[in-house]
Amino acid sequence: MPLAKGRSKKAVNARFHEFRHGKTFARTARKYGKKKALKQLQAVALGGKRRKRKGKGRGKAKRRSRK
Repeated sequence: MPLAKGRSKKAVNARFHEFRHGKTFARTARKYGKKKALKQLQAVALGGKRRKRKGKGRGKAKRRSRK
């Protein structure tokens, strides 16, 4: 199942649910341990929220020229 895209709370919760209850979490927990699997879950689920929006960055403000 593809992960929900977006930055909203609903999308982040959907990603958390997919990783926590899906096959991916179980496989990662078996292979690396539950603690590392939870860290991976948080990193991936919140990764989309941290990403910067294209075209709407927080760059330098435009300065007005003085005359």
